[in-house]
Amino acid sequence: MVLVRNQTRDTVLGDAVSVADTSSTRRTGLLKHERLDPGQGLWIVPCESVHTFFMKFPIDLVYIDKQRKVRKVRHAVPAWRLSMCLSAHSILELPPGTAARTGTLAGDQLVMEKLA
Repeated sequence: MVLVRNQTRDTVLGDAVSVADTSSTRRTGLLKHERLDPGQGLWIVPCESVHTFFMKFPIDLVYIDKQRKVRKVRHAVPAWRLSMCLSAHSILELPPGTAARTGTLAGDQLVMEKLA
């Protein structure tokens, strides 16, 4: 688990964000989830595109480069969509409304803090 902070805006995107950094966890993603509660999310590393096929709820997508700078934000992406950002190295999947609530925009610097 990691805490994800938007250093540029001094906001927290998630304080209970799981990390999908293996082939198996990246492939499964959020498909087994019924919802994401505030503070929850999934950080998919490495990843430059996702699909929301078979998803049960919309999600915010925050595309991040290797320096953890936000490259692109997509709000409340519904089921049955594809989204990509070829300059991204990883993607944060968050509850809908998180990006807007935290003011997260392309160009913002994020910090990931490993939780014990």
